[in-house]
Amino acid sequence: MDKRFLTPPARPVVHVDPASGLVEGARFVRSPNFDARPPGCPIEVLIVHSISLPPGRFGGGDIERLFCNALDSSCHPFYEELKGLRVSAHLLIRRDGELVQFVPFPARAWHAGVSSCEGRTRVNDFSIGIELEGADSVPFADIQYQVLAAVTRSLIQAYPRITPQRIYGHSDIAPGRKTDPGPSFDWSRYRQSL
Repeated sequence: MDKRFLTPPARPVVHVDPASGLVEGARFVRSPNFDARPPGCPIEVLIVHSISLPPGRFGGGDIERLFCNALDSSCHPFYEELKGLRVSAHLLIRRDGELVQFVPFPARAWHAGVSSCEGRTRVNDFSIGIELEGADSVPFADIQYQVLAAVTRSLIQAYPRITPQRIYGHSDIAPGRKTDPGPSFDWSRYRQSL
């Protein structure tokens, strides 16, 4: 077979509407866990996270319930630790590549916690947080890398202070406290796709 005539796989196309701060085509589930960014504080960095609920299990709606303050803490012993927690992210990329948006980008999602980035604290003020459905020891799905790269390219266009050099893992901004997206996340693959 002549490889010159093979069509490369299509890359997902994602569009961020800077006016609304929404990803076109993403399923929007409004989280109450957000507030306004400080006046004059531009979006400058992207933080990549990973999450699974219960830990190590994929699918289901518990991540969405957590971000919407509707997680039943009696459903799993681990959830007792999460009782009363108020967190969110701007986006979640599920294992099948589905995009779920919880907070418009111009608003401040509560994803970084106690952290420091580029010599500054209050990382939520100037960042966008994207969660990948995953766990430290489990490889991420190909479609997740494809969608994450497409989202990132669109975010860089919409918010040009974000550059490939200004993308961090949660573990980079909260070392010792957080490990995500973890050793199974292929940073080289992700950065090359940008």
